[in-house]
Amino acid sequence: MSQTERTTGTQVQLMMTCLCDTFFDSVAQATVEVLEHVGCNVEVPEAQTCCGQPAFNSGDWDSTRKVVRHTCKTFDARKPTILPSGSCAHMVAHGYDLAFEKEDDLGEVQTFSKSVWELCDFLVNGLGVERWPGRFDAKISLHRSCHTRGTQTYQSAVKLLSSIEGVELVEFDESEQCCGFGGTFSVAYPNTSVSMGKLKIEMLTASKPDIVGAVDMACMMHLSGIAQKQGRPLNKLHVAEILMKALRNGQKQ
Repeated sequence: MSQTERTTGTQVQLMMTCLCDTFFDSVAQATVEVLEHVGCNVEVPEAQTCCGQPAFNSGDWDSTRKVVRHTCKTFDARKPTILPSGSCAHMVAHGYDLAFEKEDDLGEVQTFSKSVWELCDFLVNGLGVERWPGRFDAKISLHRSCHTRGTQTYQSAVKLLSSIEGVELVEFDESEQCCGFGGTFSVAYPNTSVSMGKLKIEMLTASKPDIVGAVDMACMMHLSGIAQKQGRPLNKLHVAEILMKALRNGQKQ
């Protein structure tokens, strides 16, 4: 999908995702604060549920289509819909096409897909934000989620974080390695999933960062759960939370 085909503007809608709704409400709050800082008016449709990815990944495409049709009905495709999740944004951008390939309402679903952005991608490529104000004194290793490959999400997150005064982004080995979550993969293959997670934690923390950052809460949940079991909790933040904290720190100066 080319950038010129995508819906942009400052009247936006927030798709919180299931994980924000259930475990990471702070990420939803930070996303709203970040969007409002750049001049957006944020709507949060109450009827929203899920993007449909769990059913899609399980092969239950009939259930997927029910969820997707509800989502398309709930959100206004004339306005950008912003997700603080590269994984869910990828599901809308690519999974919806596959699930509706032979359906009569494919066009309606594709119209909605063009309105959906991951947060960092929207800030940089939808609104043209080049630098982020404020200050955040921390050494950060930024986890690259598998579902952000082929998108501008990771590069956008790096651009924003690198521009914040006080932030040091650190490189680490095997940065392209999956964390092992993979949604239903972690349920179907728990031993492999945990082994991959342990290796990822070793890589992410090798340079002793202050913060492990991520653009996907699912990866954060998986890695922090393993780390907690190991007795070495991760100091983790979603990128939206880092942007919000930088803003607040800047206001104190």
